[in-house]
Amino acid sequence: MAYDRTTATPGQASPGAFQKFVQFVPLAVVAVIVVDAATDFFPDDPLVGIVTPLRLLIVVGFVALLLPSPSRARIRDFRSRLDIPIGVLLLAAAAATVHGGHPTAPLRGLVTVLACYYLVVGVRRTQPESWRAIGLLALVGVGAAATSAFSQFTNDTPTGFCRTGLLTDISCDDTGGDVLIRAIGTFANPNLLAAFLVLLLPFVLLAAVSVDERTARTVIVLVGVLGYGAMLTTFSRAGYVAGAAGLLVLAGAYWLAPRLADRAQRRLVGALGALGLAAAAAVIWAVSQAGNSLGVRGQAWDAALSLAKDNPLGVGLGRSGAAISATAPGDRVFVHAHNMWLNWLVETGALGLLAILAVTVVAWLHAARIARAKSVLGTVGLASLTGFFLMTMMDHPANLDRIDILFWVVLAVVMGESPERPSSTATGSVNRRRHGAQPQSALPRQQQPLPSP
Repeated sequence: MAYDRTTATPGQASPGAFQKFVQFVPLAVVAVIVVDAATDFFPDDPLVGIVTPLRLLIVVGFVALLLPSPSRARIRDFRSRLDIPIGVLLLAAAAATVHGGHPTAPLRGLVTVLACYYLVVGVRRTQPESWRAIGLLALVGVGAAATSAFSQFTNDTPTGFCRTGLLTDISCDDTGGDVLIRAIGTFANPNLLAAFLVLLLPFVLLAAVSVDERTARTVIVLVGVLGYGAMLTTFSRAGYVAGAAGLLVLAGAYWLAPRLADRAQRRLVGALGALGLAAAAAVIWAVSQAGNSLGVRGQAWDAALSLAKDNPLGVGLGRSGAAISATAPGDRVFVHAHNMWLNWLVETGALGLLAILAVTVVAWLHAARIARAKSVLGTVGLASLTGFFLMTMMDHPANLDRIDILFWVVLAVVMGESPERPSSTATGSVNRRRHGAQPQSALPRQQQPLPSP
């Protein structure tokens, strides 16, 4: 088990009530952020000026992290491998806003999301055992969204979204055939619900390994099955592909990789997976060139590339939908570019595209590294990010604030783990605790070898 600054060492006085409360507050703030992403229960209207309840809560979380306590955060606790790409992304967004003379509200929203990222990184670094709470929070979020979706599907509750199959959207008022109501859960449309589940469902495994009792683990698995069932009720094609990819990565990294005989076999499996992702991207690109085969997505992508040529600094945060609607032929109204990276290109120019590409590559490779270090957290993070990045090739669910915040929270959970340090979620540590081995929390981090599965 990794060294935890919240655990008193021999000869050190145990923290008092105030210090325990200070340690509790940042994790409570993260809990509110995750549950709000699932249910949208937190009010969005400002309390005063630009101070919203969420921003006030984030400030409280940072203050609690910096107050004197056994788990007090230092500057180094907030650093991650995404610092430079995040700085470039923020610079590109500010340049697009100032150059275009646009309102600063979207820029403040971006700053809020990035503050959530660094808050979660600080919590993960100062309270390593918080991975258990994060797994349980993911379980709560999945349960809330999934049960709502199933209720809509089983009770034929109108959601405004219907299909006759996997390929055809129709009006819900059409009674000429078998109409399938697409569940939206706690979101505005089924694709957003699918994106939410793609991000959080792999973390159900994190909740499962955080408990030792068999019946409790069974309940957690049942909630996970409920979540994947709710994914089916969305009838989202991109969600199906992303969910299946996440499951394959989860199975491969958690069960298959530790059983491969040598490093060459693991590299072969990893190379095949990378080739599969590259092939999927190539197929999407090829199909996009074949006339109007992608429908409105092809129109949105063509318009996005045209806008990028004419606006090297971008059209401004939150303005891609209106700009694409004005550029694309016809009277179709677009909300975004139907691709996360193209959307950043349209809104923040080439500099913003390079920054979000760096965030994507660095985060995915970091998740792969800590997964290779036999960390369950790395495994679920790799599965979550792989599925979400696949889905954002055809859609841009992070255009919604709740999905955007959840995406950056997942990035923070992954980036807060270091492959050079022993992980508190390593499978060997979990197995040792289950077999009654003594913890090694009093040892310095650098003296603990990485446990084997």
